[in-house]
Amino acid sequence: MRSVGVVRRVAALLGAAALLMVVPANARAAAPKLSETTAIGTHNAYDKAKYTYFAQALDSGASLLEIDVYVDSITHRWRVSHSNPLGNDNNCEAAKTPAELYSKARNQDFGSCLDNIAAWNQLHPDHPPIVFKVEVKVGFNGRAGMGPDAFDKLVSQKLGSSVYKPSDLLGSDYSTLDAASRANAWPARDALKGKFLFELIPGTVEQANPFDSYWTDEEYGDHLRDLYAAGNISAAQAFPAVLGAANGDPRTSRYDASIRPWFVFFDGDAATYVNNAYDTSFYSTNHYFLIMTGADGVAPAISSTAPTDSEVAARLSLLAGDHASLITSDWSAKSAAVLGSVTTRS
Repeated sequence: MRSVGVVRRVAALLGAAALLMVVPANARAAAPKLSETTAIGTHNAYDKAKYTYFAQALDSGASLLEIDVYVDSITHRWRVSHSNPLGNDNNCEAAKTPAELYSKARNQDFGSCLDNIAAWNQLHPDHPPIVFKVEVKVGFNGRAGMGPDAFDKLVSQKLGSSVYKPSDLLGSDYSTLDAASRANAWPARDALKGKFLFELIPGTVEQANPFDSYWTDEEYGDHLRDLYAAGNISAAQAFPAVLGAANGDPRTSRYDASIRPWFVFFDGDAATYVNNAYDTSFYSTNHYFLIMTGADGVAPAISSTAPTDSEVAARLSLLAGDHASLITSDWSAKSAAVLGSVTTRS
């Protein structure tokens, strides 16, 4: 039987053709679960410098696309921008139908980004699952009607049944996301064709605000707990993420015990995990979703924007061995054959 190390070296040699592999030494099914694979994502995919239109980001083959949103408590809209909280600056366009994609005015709000996603989904109903990493830059504002409920309502209204939700992971057998994940209740990757998942992280502005101690992750964790208690967990559209690389279980020191079981997404810097020799097997053992950002920075460092195909394949293999579910960087200038690569997670 081949060792996992040998398989990882073979994956690195396959370059852009590094497709989903099944390790003969283990007992995984031919159609692995989402929790058993490692794929590639793109940082700040809404940036016009990366893609002219957001539909092109969807075309890229990437398994994760990041969107930054600002709550506008006056207009009750979700602005999409990297650093301008008062305006939209992005590649989402005023397009609601497939025929309108790649042609309409850009710099639209988050609702229009979702419209673009819905229209693109009609053209590609069998696409692999895509995670949308949403950074809520200044946090929610429930008092102004822009809290988790409003986010859920907007996503549900725009994307409907194409979203894989927390309640889908729970099914009828589990009472918390942690229990479902530890039981590996995740569906087969192939069963998620045409589906989207939403990950929520606290924003940089929110984290730097000395007057804000109730960040997006905790607020949405409370939201999931309360929805489940009320028998309405199906309304939730997103998975909150524990942000920041840490050793052990970072939920223990960060959250009240009542919401810890509602976190199964973890998101942190790849080099921090790897260089500090953190025990990332914790994530794959429990089938948690681990997103490693800044994958280019792990030694030996590679270009964050234009690495070679073989470098990307090698990085995918390396971090799959470190138990990542998704690796991300700014490498948008790659073909779908590269960004769409998927391999077996160790």
